[in-house]
Amino acid sequence: MKNEENYFKHEKAIVESDSIGVGTRIWANAHIMKDAVIGERCNIGEGCFIESGVRIGDDVVIKNNISIWLGIIIEDGVFLGPNVVFTNEIEPRSTFPKELARTLIKRGATIGANSTIIANRIVGEFSTIGAGSVVTKDVLPHRLVYGNPARIHGWVCICGRKLTIAKFQSQCICGREYHIEQDNFRQIK
Repeated sequence: MKNEENYFKHEKAIVESDSIGVGTRIWANAHIMKDAVIGERCNIGEGCFIESGVRIGDDVVIKNNISIWLGIIIEDGVFLGPNVVFTNEIEPRSTFPKELARTLIKRGATIGANSTIIANRIVGEFSTIGAGSVVTKDVLPHRLVYGNPARIHGWVCICGRKLTIAKFQSQCICGREYHIEQDNFRQIK
């Protein structure tokens, strides 16, 4: 049951869902449809639209003017910059029945402002997508991608910093250490 005392809702927001987590903040002109599930401590910016059936984890930041459609799952700790665009149809036509695409944004991923995520993609854990990118393929965990279409430009730490690799090893200034060899990425400390 919806308990508005457990989360903040701006007076100009529309919240139809009964599943809003404790400590979540929903700002002006956002619209959360019935049967959407929003986790705890999320921040949903002005002008966002979240469709029925969407699942959003805990500690997710959704900046202004983002629509999240049925078929999209956002895991814990994801950051979505302003104006990120998601699609949920692979062959869009208004009058022909079709199967809905699935898109999964994995734990800790960051998607930069004005990026577009084409339907039916997986964005891996702790990956980073640079601002203005168009993601047409799956993104592996900890990868840094950007451009149109988005291409690989390196690796990122859990903390979000780009890693420098020497002899298959990398140490981030945050103290984490990694072994990196081709697509094999493993934290060693």
